[in-house]
Amino acid sequence: MKKSILLTIFAVVLCLFALAVCANAIVLGDVDGDGKRESGDARLALRASVSLEHYEPGSPEFAAADADGNGVIEAADARTILRASVRLEPLPEDPAEVNAGKTFADPSGDWQKYDALIGQIRAETDAAERAKLMHKAEDMLMGTGCVIPLYYYNDVWMQKDTVQGVYANPFGTKFFMYASKTDGDRTLRVNLASEPDYLDPALNSSVDGASLAANAFAGLYTYNAEGKTAPACAEGYTVSEDGRTYTVRLKKGLKWSDGSNLTASDFAYAWKRAADPTTAADYEYMFAGFAGYDEGDIRVTAVDDTTLRFTLTAPCAYMEDLMAFPTFYPVKKAAVEAASNWRKDPGAWCREAGFVSNGAFLCTGWNHDVSMTYVKNPYFYDADKVKIDKIEYMLSYDDAAVYEAYQAGMLDFADSVPIDALAELLETNNDELHIVDELGTYYIAFNADSGLFDGKTPAQAACMRKAVSLLIDRDYICRNIGQTGQVPAGSFIPLAMADGNGSYFHNRLSDGYYDPYAINERPEQTVARARQLLAAAGYRFGTDGKLSPSTPLSIDYLTNESSGHLAIAESIREDLAVLGINMTVRWEEWNDFLADRREGNFTLAREGWIADFNDPINMLELFVTDSGNNDCQFGR
Repeated sequence: MKKSILLTIFAVVLCLFALAVCANAIVLGDVDGDGKRESGDARLALRASVSLEHYEPGSPEFAAADADGNGVIEAADARTILRASVRLEPLPEDPAEVNAGKTFADPSGDWQKYDALIGQIRAETDAAERAKLMHKAEDMLMGTGCVIPLYYYNDVWMQKDTVQGVYANPFGTKFFMYASKTDGDRTLRVNLASEPDYLDPALNSSVDGASLAANAFAGLYTYNAEGKTAPACAEGYTVSEDGRTYTVRLKKGLKWSDGSNLTASDFAYAWKRAADPTTAADYEYMFAGFAGYDEGDIRVTAVDDTTLRFTLTAPCAYMEDLMAFPTFYPVKKAAVEAASNWRKDPGAWCREAGFVSNGAFLCTGWNHDVSMTYVKNPYFYDADKVKIDKIEYMLSYDDAAVYEAYQAGMLDFADSVPIDALAELLETNNDELHIVDELGTYYIAFNADSGLFDGKTPAQAACMRKAVSLLIDRDYICRNIGQTGQVPAGSFIPLAMADGNGSYFHNRLSDGYYDPYAINERPEQTVARARQLLAAAGYRFGTDGKLSPSTPLSIDYLTNESSGHLAIAESIREDLAVLGINMTVRWEEWNDFLADRREGNFTLAREGWIADFNDPINMLELFVTDSGNNDCQFGR
């Protein structure tokens, strides 16, 4: 009697010990949860693989038995566990290390490696090797799970049929300087977005801000109606035999909007200013390929009034695109430094109307958060071809209000269309609706430093993020919210982007990191895989397949006010609810939204990046540690 009681107590203690082990961590390969990997675990995994014994996908037992982390329990798992049990092949204690995938990267611990890799890409002169390095960089980026692409962009706007000559480049910038109106009116009424964050071309990093800059300033190069680079303030240039030193010839007689002379020294000043860390330009890193960048003094000089010379560290196939980009536009030193607090606030010089520029139009009126007025600049180098006398900008990000103003004839051009209007516009083939190709990716992003991941290993945090990605119905978002032919994304680098080596970086959708249609075509298997990833991160599930109350998961989602962005947020919220994940949606005004993303005041946020030029480095270098566009806070 005493002996059997002792045995019973001993058995209870063993069970409690096993439960304690399971409660604290899932030991990969320990299928029976006794804290050891042994031949019995291999037998259990084998029985499960032939359906003699079944574990619910996402359960701790499933995660432990699925030794190779492929979402299926099979004979290979039994062999792996058996090998581990006799110490021929040790298994990791954290199943998340397997489930996070081969490309897993720690957004904190590995990010100096990423920074170094981007530096290596910038310096690489062999095009084929450079393309390989860029694929490696995207592997690391996607391996964090922080960047979750949803679809590849196209560009949509409304334009009255009386307006001609407006065009956009593949990077979303709108050009109005050669517009005209068939009704004889010489005023163009436009909406791009709400109050601009910056008008200083060195400080701007938004697409709408780039459009304002492109019509108020002029760089060495610009884009023509075919989307190709063309000379603007430059006549042309020569390149040294090694492809590193450029000598640019400027047009003669260039002027600022105040009538003063614009010379090569203005470009040299503007570039050095934008590359100076004290300016705090988001795009400072665009000068990283210049000689002298690491020493804090890029090699750009004015040889004379009409000759600019600069030196790179390696040949650059997209240098004309850079010379056409707003960060490389000139700014007048005297105007910048006339602002009393220009050292502490570099953008102070152009926060009100009347600032000096050199483009087709100059800002003469600014009613903040309501409207802006630009008039034709008589000193623009191509002023004789500018037919519009005035542009009146409506400042609003409320696409319903913008569309109402457009329908009422108060706008000639609207750079957004509410989703509830798109279906009818498409059905009726409305010729005022314009849809053009664009090179960019709409995505959502996790803040790698979010408190959501406190107490989790880097691999567990990655598993959590990748589970969220798997659950999102991208096809629904494209068909029912986007509605204009967007393509669900399986990679951050968009399809049709060149690789710099004579081909596309991604040739097919299948080249991506996951199947964006999996949640539609294989829903049960995909949800089971997401459940397994969360189980590997320490989450438990009930018999209904949803998260157990003992391990809840709530995610805060930040977006800006727009019918499309809010509809996408709601769609994602419903997708995550399949596993019992709670997502709250929070929206902010545009400038507050930009600031909170930049400063990392979010857990999960709406993001989007339209390329600045046709090369993957433009999208990859967003995420270097010191980039002003590194919203994910990698390496920080």
